Amino acid sequence: MVQGLLDERYKHFVTFLRLLASLWLALLVTVTPAVAKPTNIRVELVAEKAVQPGETVTLAFVMKPAKGWHGYWRNPGDAGQGMRLKWDLPAGWSAGELQYPTPETLLISGLMNHVYEHDYAVLVPVTIGQSHEPGGVAPVSVHAEWLACTDQICVPEEADLSVSVMVSMEESELSRRDSRFDGWRAALPAPLGAEAKYEIAGNAIRLGIPMPASVKLERPHLFLADEHVADYAAPQAFARKGDWLVVTLQRPKIAPIDPAKFGAVLRLNEAGDGVELAAVPGAVPSGGTPLSDGSAPQLSLPLLLLAALAGGLLLNIMPCVFPILSLKALSLARAGESEAEARREGLAYTAGVVLATSALGALLLALRAGGEEVGWAFQLQEPAVVVVLLLLATAITANLAGLYEFSVPGFAREGSPQGAFATGLLAAFVATPCTGPFMAAAMGAALLLPVAEGMALFVTLGLGLALPFLAVAYVPALRRLLPRPGKWMVWFKKLMAVPMGLTALALLWLCWRLGGDWFAGVTAFLAAVLVIALAATGKRQRAGKSAGWVLAVIVALIALVGAEKLPKLLAPPAAGIESILDAKPFSEEALAKARASGKPVFLYFTADWCLTCKVNEKAAIEREETKAAFEKAGVQVLVGDWTRRDPAITRFLTQQGAAGVPLYLWYAPGKDAEQLPQVLSVGLLAGKAGG
Repeated sequence: MVQGLLDERYKHFVTFLRLLASLWLALLVTVTPAVAKPTNIRVELVAEKAVQPGETVTLAFVMKPAKGWHGYWRNPGDAGQGMRLKWDLPAGWSAGELQYPTPETLLISGLMNHVYEHDYAVLVPVTIGQSHEPGGVAPVSVHAEWLACTDQICVPEEADLSVSVMVSMEESELSRRDSRFDGWRAALPAPLGAEAKYEIAGNAIRLGIPMPASVKLERPHLFLADEHVADYAAPQAFARKGDWLVVTLQRPKIAPIDPAKFGAVLRLNEAGDGVELAAVPGAVPSGGTPLSDGSAPQLSLPLLLLAALAGGLLLNIMPCVFPILSLKALSLARAGESEAEARREGLAYTAGVVLATSALGALLLALRAGGEEVGWAFQLQEPAVVVVLLLLATAITANLAGLYEFSVPGFAREGSPQGAFATGLLAAFVATPCTGPFMAAAMGAALLLPVAEGMALFVTLGLGLALPFLAVAYVPALRRLLPRPGKWMVWFKKLMAVPMGLTALALLWLCWRLGGDWFAGVTAFLAAVLVIALAATGKRQRAGKSAGWVLAVIVALIALVGAEKLPKLLAPPAAGIESILDAKPFSEEALAKARASGKPVFLYFTADWCLTCKVNEKAAIEREETKAAFEKAGVQVLVGDWTRRDPAITRFLTQQGAAGVPLYLWYAPGKDAEQLPQVLSVGLLAGKAGG
């Protein structure tokens, strides 16, 4: 992420164009590992009232998320985890199923989550043993685990909770109760009282829900309690047909399940009113009057546009963009610059940036509409893309270092609108490897919204990227704040070569990881040849001689040699990665064999370009404490290395509902996979091994 040579060149060229829309998310996102502490969601266990032996008392887990944090419904959606409990009850007592209030939707980067962003209570009925002696209190203890998340990080939390339940025959004690339970029960979805019907039609599943026409619906949403029945993030269509509500959902693309029966909660309005239902196969009414779009609530378009604008604005401080922007802004401060010329350059630069981001967005949306699985963050699996970016970063570094001057006679000369337009194109092009804050939500939504709205986000991203330069061009006071032109600008330009040079070195390292020693060596040789050619070009430029044709010939030779040699030098994907856990490479067969051993299995997927993966490996996985806990429990470890494109890994990730890495799965003996959070801790892994 080989046939004949021509096919190989065409393949790499198309892949390069296809993946320009995003090129460094995993290298630029930073994640700080967090140790699970029950502080982000405070939990209290309370009992409703005193009860007699043989009766049922309702307990409540009162959840209080801190500002900006949220908890999860029993089916968390595309990501997350509901509450998990280990009870310590008196003899003869039993606990029933957890009863959750109607959840809310939270769409982040195309992933739909079922969450609670406010205080809520999860109820559970506990039946007292018939033989329990009345009189006094009985202790009830439980070890609870839950996941607390913000929009950017998730922290597994846990606590040992306890409550004293009064078991009595005294009327005075039995009459006392906690009145808060009335409100908590009111937040639970009401039972529908009738079965819903469902039928599968192609890649859609249609449900007929008995619902009186008098019931008012406001932005309804259907939360499925069962996994792999429908695509959580896909739009939901609602229609009225008499006293039936017809809901049309999209099926999962991979491994959909056709259950004999499944549960769901229908949210009726944004106030949180809901009904709980069960659906069985049956005839579903056709037609009906469509309701307003019932797609999952998400950020409004104005907020998404604001996020795109902010994301583009922050790209200007990324190491791959800042050198170009800063030098172009300083060019406005040169002596003799008129306000009219400054504005023309500002508009031309903005036009170049917006054209580039719009073209990349249109290409991305067109490819996705054609069935291509194209997104943000996985293109660094493609060696050809990395090589081209490395050579480009090398050329920009050499230019900033003063080895040569780049210009296109008659078009992009310095100080002209044409030159500003070309600089805008270049700035947007080198910005595509970078992904800054606020961009994830906006760009994820751009891939899901209608084409016009998606394109509006790409255009706004370009406006954000161009905004600082445009402001300097149009606001004289900002230009006056810039330092006066002088010799220091030469040194500043050379200083800007440092971050761009570090960018080139990072890409060279990735070439080595992707293709091995020979691939990285030849790529480094081509980059060195390019630097020598650029230095020779600069020498001719300083002597007043024509140099464009020399550079063009050398660049053409580099392209031909690279296309001929590099694909043949690609090392086969590594069989695994070094690990103190004695990890074995992933395959479906290896996983089946490990699970058949009757031992716990820890399976994780990583990539060299995934910084989140590397942080987790250093902080939690590749630790002596983890190794000791795993060895004691006999845990078998499998690892899938997705640094290079691997169809088997891609297929498995999709089956697990994961868009990419990291992905961490825990297989307890004889049980299905448990997906662990994307931020790991030693305590979490050691706790899993300890059972």
